[in-house]
Amino acid sequence: MSQALLAGLARTTRPQSAVRRFLALDAVVTGANGIAYLAASGPLGELLGVDAGLLLELGLFLTAFAAGVAWLASRPQPPALAVKLVVDANVIWAVLSVVALVAWLEPTTAGLLWTPAQAATVAGFAGLQWAALRAAAR
Repeated sequence: MSQALLAGLARTTRPQSAVRRFLALDAVVTGANGIAYLAASGPLGELLGVDAGLLLELGLFLTAFAAGVAWLASRPQPPALAVKLVVDANVIWAVLSVVALVAWLEPTTAGLLWTPAQAATVAGFAGLQWAALRAAAR
């Protein structure tokens, strides 16, 4: 990813600020998703065709993960290793979402649309975070 594109997306020319902004955006989106799964696992489970218990567990995980990512984003200079772990977790989430869709989930049409959309969003966060981290290391 070019420096200019990365700076435009992050709305800053400072790579360290870009890392923090992409982490913060990830935390907000992931936290909102986790809270939604916690608060409405039953109705969302019916809408998506996913077991409500699974959504509740995912909601707990996502909310805790988002809190950790938010804390990392609040650091003046997030440690590179911690950012790499967030990137790795996001890649694993995106891959497992697609695998689950193909291997064992039996989603509704909404679930069939939602699952790859959220996987692509999470993969996008991973890509942006990785590019910003690389730029910050230079």
